[in-house]
Amino acid sequence: MKSSINVMLIEDNLEYRDVISMALNKTSGIVLVNQYSNAEIAIRRLEEGNTELPDIILLDLSLPGMNGINAIPHLKQIVPETKIVMLTQSDKEADVLKAIAIGASGYLLKTAALTDIIGSIRSVQQGGATIDPGVARYLLENLKDRLPEINIEMDLSKRETEILSLLSKGFVKKEIADKLSIGYTTVDTHVRHIYEKLHVSNAPAAVSKAYKLGIFTARNTPEKEE
Repeated sequence: MKSSINVMLIEDNLEYRDVISMALNKTSGIVLVNQYSNAEIAIRRLEEGNTELPDIILLDLSLPGMNGINAIPHLKQIVPETKIVMLTQSDKEADVLKAIAIGASGYLLKTAALTDIIGSIRSVQQGGATIDPGVARYLLENLKDRLPEINIEMDLSKRETEILSLLSKGFVKKEIADKLSIGYTTVDTHVRHIYEKLHVSNAPAAVSKAYKLGIFTARNTPEKEE
């Protein structure tokens, strides 16, 4: 098992990039392998093999030249195993849903605390999903008026809904198993059934679709314990 998480940062704002890089460099178990001011340079370096492969890419959305949304498919093609977490100022519904739909494993706002960003890196690396709480609330408020028009065909069980809610808060399968006092294999089976019923392939997409369909609300979505 790797002892550290390699992170690449793609951010054009020098001041904010310095803040993030300083925080990551001070964090045990996380290594900032490289940082770039635009997506084109990062993509070129990865294609050339001139940079250490990252486990996680922190990607801004509003970049000079190619924006973060358009960069995701290129990055996923070069480093398909690398997970991408958007770190941006945009809380627009379209940006959030599109980023997750095309491969982002998380979506954070730049207003997030450094501890939350670091926690999200670790959570995503372990297979979890991370969505900024402010974004989640925004999506819920803006989508709830449309819910009566949506035909929810997915018949999730009570346990599946409970596990999906925990996934939305960044819990990984082992943590879910411990919290619910059930076996890891049982959790894994439930998660596979959730993906099948929602017609998705990963946790972020499942969480995004759950909010869109109104499968759970902020009231019954549990907070992750520190």
